Amino acid sequence: MDEVSKIVKVGPLYFDLTLIGMVLLTCLLIFLFVFICSRNLQMKPKGKQNVLEWIMDFVKNILNDNLSKKEVGNFHLFSFTMFLFILFSNIIGLILKLEFHQDGEAVTFWKSPTADPIVTLTLGALTILLTNYVGIKKFGFKKFFNNSYMQPVSFLMPIKLMEDLTNILTLGLRLYGNIFAGEVLLTLIAKMANSKGLVSFIPAIPLEMIWQGFSIFIGGMQAYIFVTLSSVYLSHKIETEH
Repeated sequence: MDEVSKIVKVGPLYFDLTLIGMVLLTCLLIFLFVFICSRNLQMKPKGKQNVLEWIMDFVKNILNDNLSKKEVGNFHLFSFTMFLFILFSNIIGLILKLEFHQDGEAVTFWKSPTADPIVTLTLGALTILLTNYVGIKKFGFKKFFNNSYMQPVSFLMPIKLMEDLTNILTLGLRLYGNIFAGEVLLTLIAKMANSKGLVSFIPAIPLEMIWQGFSIFIGGMQAYIFVTLSSVYLSHKIETEH
C-alpha cells in the first residue's frame, strides 16, 4: 500500500496540505520553545534559560570556526533559526504516525518536513542564494564575481558555477536522505510489530525505542552538519579575497 500526502488542487496549482501543515506546526513549536525559554531572562541564567543559551552558544561556536567575529554577529541569528528549524523538523516525525486509508492508499497527515526533498532542497537553495547575496552586497557584483568564480584561473568559472548547484544538492539531499530513511525504517518496524501478534510485537518494542533514540541523534547531527556546511559556504563568499 502506497503512502502519500494529502494533496489539493487550486486552479493549476497543487498544494501538499500535509507538508504545509507540518511546516507551520514546526514553526509554532519553535516559537513556543523560544518564548517559554526566554521569559524572565536573568543575568545568571538558570533552568529553561540555560537550554536556550546553550543552543545559541553551540551555534555561535560553529560559526566561530569559519567566520570572523564581525560576521559571526551578523549571521548568528540566521544560523540559530536554521538550526532550530531543522532540528525540530527532523524530530517531529518521530512523535507519532497519523494516516488514513483511502482508495488503496495510506494518506499520511504527520511526517517530518525534512523527510520531503522539496523542503530540504529549498533550504539548501535559500542558503546558497543568501551566501551569494551577502557576497555581492559586501564586495559589489564585479569584485564578488571575480573573487568567487574567476580565481585562480578564469577557465574554471563553469566548474565554480556548477559548484553552487552541487552545494544545493549536497545540503538538501543529505538531509532528506537521512531523515526519510529513518522514518521508513520506523514504519517498517511498526508494521512488523502488527504482523504476527505477540510474537512480533514484543521484540519490536525495544527495536522501535532503540531506533527512535538513534533517529533523534541523527536528527541533531544533521542539523549540526547543515549549519556547519552553510557557514563554510558563507565563508568562501565573504571571507576570502584573492
